[in-house]
Amino acid sequence: MVTTDFTPHLEKLFALRARLRGIMTQMEDGALNHDRSRTTSMPNHMAELGSSNFDQELTLSLLGSERNSLGKIEAAIMRIEEGSYGRCDTCGAKIPKARLEALPYAAQCVHCASEQESVLSAFDFQRETQHRVLPR
Repeated sequence: MVTTDFTPHLEKLFALRARLRGIMTQMEDGALNHDRSRTTSMPNHMAELGSSNFDQELTLSLLGSERNSLGKIEAAIMRIEEGSYGRCDTCGAKIPKARLEALPYAAQCVHCASEQESVLSAFDFQRETQHRVLPR
C-alpha cells in the first residue's frame, strides 16, 4: 500500500532506477564490445594493454558502485510499499522531507548516517594503517 504523501518520491525513485539501469546497460555493453575487440587484435604496445586493463577495472568498479545504488533505490521502493519509508532504519526517527527530497533512497536520518560513516571511516583508516609496512 503506497501512501500518497510519498508518491512524488516513488516517481523519483522509479525515474532514478530506470536511468541507472540504462547507464549500467551501456557500461556493460561497452565493456563487452571492448573485450570482443581485444580478442580480435593484440595491442601494439604494453602501454595499450595497461590502459585497456585500467579501463576495464574502472568500468567494473563503477558497475559495482551503480549496483549498490540500485540496491538502495530498490530497498526504498520496498519501504514505500511496506509503509516504513521516511523512518530511520537505525533509530526509527522520522527522516526530514528535505533529506528525502535530496536523497529519496535515504534509509537513515542525518545523525545515524553520519555516525555510520564515522565508524566506517575509522575502520578504513585502521585497516590501512595495519597493512602499511613500516620502514626499518
